[in-house]
Amino acid sequence: MSLKHSYALIAPFYDAALAAATRAQRERSLAALPHEPARVLLNGVGTGLDLPHLPPQHTYTGLDLTHAMLRRALPRAAGLDFCCVQGDAQRLPFADGSFDHAILHLILAVVPNPAACLAETARVLTPGGSVLIFDKFLRPRQSAPLRRLINPLLRRVATRLDVVFEEVLGETPSLLLESNQPALASGWFRLIRLKRS
Repeated sequence: MSLKHSYALIAPFYDAALAAATRAQRERSLAALPHEPARVLLNGVGTGLDLPHLPPQHTYTGLDLTHAMLRRALPRAAGLDFCCVQGDAQRLPFADGSFDHAILHLILAVVPNPAACLAETARVLTPGGSVLIFDKFLRPRQSAPLRRLINPLLRRVATRLDVVFEEVLGETPSLLLESNQPALASGWFRLIRLKRS
């Protein structure tokens, strides 16, 4: 089953599983958005769990792979300058430098190629733009045998458990690490801030 099909099926249950558990960390991450009005990409907007926590002065574009997710996101965008686009987070349908900032919440550990997703995000950012990441990552050289054992099955239907952020970042030299903080599950989930050089 492809991710597009599995997330179309998961969409009705996604919020119940993640909304309460991730609310505080999403708010922490989004607090790093600047005050000045800007163009912001939500790459992998999902059902829009970030939208109620976004400041209203920015222009937002939310991209997701499935119509089912975007349909659930739209009602949460009330009061925001928001448009949604169905597309692939690993091959963004936007020109270079289209956005000032990007939000990648719970997407890098979902897509088959997280390095491509991050590189595409960097491509569509203007120099000096920021990337806000909230996701789960293994530490470099972390063994995590159980996660690695169930990863081949789980990655086909929902999420990856084997992504090492430092390896992904190493493939996008135009992005510089500004902050990397533990968030949930003893640091398995992290809040990361990057800057486009």
